[in-house]
Amino acid sequence: MASTSVRGTVKRWYAGAAHGAGRVLTAAHVLGSEPPPRSHRRRHWLHSLTSVHDSAAMITLDVPWWTYRSIDEVEDWLAARPQPARVFEYGSGASTAWLARRSGSVHSVEHDTGFASLMAELLAGVDNAEVAVRPPVPSTTPVVPSAKEGYAGLDFASYVDAIDAVDGDFDLVVVDGRARERCLTKALERLAPDGIVVFDNTRRRRYRHAIEAAPVVERRLPGLTPTLPYPDQTSLLRRS
Repeated sequence: MASTSVRGTVKRWYAGAAHGAGRVLTAAHVLGSEPPPRSHRRRHWLHSLTSVHDSAAMITLDVPWWTYRSIDEVEDWLAARPQPARVFEYGSGASTAWLARRSGSVHSVEHDTGFASLMAELLAGVDNAEVAVRPPVPSTTPVVPSAKEGYAGLDFASYVDAIDAVDGDFDLVVVDGRARERCLTKALERLAPDGIVVFDNTRRRRYRHAIEAAPVVERRLPGLTPTLPYPDQTSLLRRS
């Protein structure tokens, strides 16, 4: 638990420093008050660094928290659909608003009650997006555990199964929350034949194992990610 506390402190310190630097640079007219177009990737990325851990600012930037390459790919894919896409999302956030602008409907599930309340405020007036809340249940023998540090002894079965509360196949499923290995298995059960899964942070070892064991074809899209000071990787998966 100590390392989790230290990590949280470091994240809060970095976020506070980034926000402060953004205010200074904006006041000095080094950064504009409005973000540059996403097509100016490095300038957009530099501007985004001042919005780390700020979902409202990310919604204003109009980007999900994936790599820029994957954002471009998914945006093109959604635009080319003959009908507006049906989306399910494990893990809500700025991506929920971004997807709602480009899809027919977005159903998200969130494990964190407090963050879900924030998202409900940020999505007020967005008629085609909804966020279900499925907090984990304390358990000594969880059916669906999470390997994320600090989440031991919690069962995410209800969270993973939240997709079954919505009828029909999904054209796009985003896996970017807790218990992602099990979320991937469930996503493939509900994916339309020509659908895709967006799986974020796929350099992590446990996610690599899950993807390599699944019946999918993977397209890895590494590179810059909005608000992150280091490169990451998002993958697009299709059934093999």
